[in-house]
Amino acid sequence: MANSSPIPTTQTAHIVPTGPIAETILMPGDPLRAKFIAETYLEDAVQFNAVRNMLGYTGTYKGHEVSVMGSGMGVPSISLYAYELIHFFGVKKLVRVGSCGGFQPDLKLFDIIVASSASTDSRFLEQYNLPGTYAPTASWKLLSATAEEAKKQNVDIHVGNILSSDIFYNFQDDVNDRWTRMGVLGVEMESAGLYATAAEAGVDALGIFTVSDVIGSGEKATAEQRESAFTQMMELALPLAAV
Repeated sequence: MANSSPIPTTQTAHIVPTGPIAETILMPGDPLRAKFIAETYLEDAVQFNAVRNMLGYTGTYKGHEVSVMGSGMGVPSISLYAYELIHFFGVKKLVRVGSCGGFQPDLKLFDIIVASSASTDSRFLEQYNLPGTYAPTASWKLLSATAEEAKKQNVDIHVGNILSSDIFYNFQDDVNDRWTRMGVLGVEMESAGLYATAAEAGVDALGIFTVSDVIGSGEKATAEQRESAFTQMMELALPLAAV
């Protein structure tokens, strides 16, 4: 099935489409991983963006149109791209796919975490001026569909709260222990911003992660292992185009 969406006539400072953009988009942090996903999984894939080398592609997966585009690192970067994809290009489902550090002792390298919610140390949420503490939450439609797909594929997943942190090298050496005591499964750098941006716009978002290092034990995946271990995560995320 060829891409059915028209090439957008709108453009922004960060996305200048040269191809169609689907209503469902996968967002790895690394634009080269977006290229890998497009070349490995999508049929009839065409590149739609190259501005700032933030590569984006659209193709089909099992007959359903889907896009994939890098998000960059951190809440500000993914939130910028998510906002433009939603408000200028009509994207309705945004799925972050990436790696995370595992906090809990029962986690192992290459386990899959699906983030039902995303705690954060970022100040990004202050812009909404809400009368309390907002809890960025995943789309139940996408979360429940992923759980069903995991059952079909006989894949074990961990579902729960993750941390989206602005800080990679933290000056406070007990921070990870404090989040772990609260039951947070793992840490990455983007999802809280994605969830809030999607919620304000009334669209769906979800984060699916592969554990690339177990923080308590010091176990870490090699670069080569990361490349191959992400396969399972992609095969859970891509069917969401059909939801």
